[in-house]
Amino acid sequence: MHKLNRILPWSIPSILAAILVVAGASAATAPTKPAEAAAAVRIKAGASAKVTDEGGVAWLPDQGFADGEVIDRAPDLPIANTKTPSLYRSEHYGMTAFSSKVANGKYTVKLHFAETYEDISGAGQRVFSFTVEGHAFKDFDIFAKAGGAQRAYVETVNVEVTDGKLDITFASNVQETEINAIEITPAA
Repeated sequence: MHKLNRILPWSIPSILAAILVVAGASAATAPTKPAEAAAAVRIKAGASAKVTDEGGVAWLPDQGFADGEVIDRAPDLPIANTKTPSLYRSEHYGMTAFSSKVANGKYTVKLHFAETYEDISGAGQRVFSFTVEGHAFKDFDIFAKAGGAQRAYVETVNVEVTDGKLDITFASNVQETEINAIEITPAA
């Protein structure tokens, strides 16, 4: 005949308490997985392949634009005000929107511009507006901002992304919209 071991009613709470203590200790000592860090996104407008600039920074080819056209300028076109003139020798123009999937969080967005179209020789000949995640830039004139043609100008805006994508809209006022590169880096 087998003898049955009986659990006494007073021992069940003790057993449960012991299990909870052991489980709590395991959770406290288990390594936690770090949050996935947001990665920088750098896009060279107008480029058909990945490129590396003069500073050794890699840039993705043209992508994320809703519409518009691209153009390459002469590879020896001089661009002032920059240590990376190659960024400004191609462009995306005539676009109305740009979007890039990014993790939610705070970012610094740098928009790279240079007036390289030979028919623009003064301020007021290319004017457009754009909005970066709700931050509006009205009547933007590359020639005026950069102080002339073939001169780099970078517009920097700090944003917070809450829907998993960074959005930029563009609207032409005079001539077409234009951009040479977009840099999206996690805020420090």
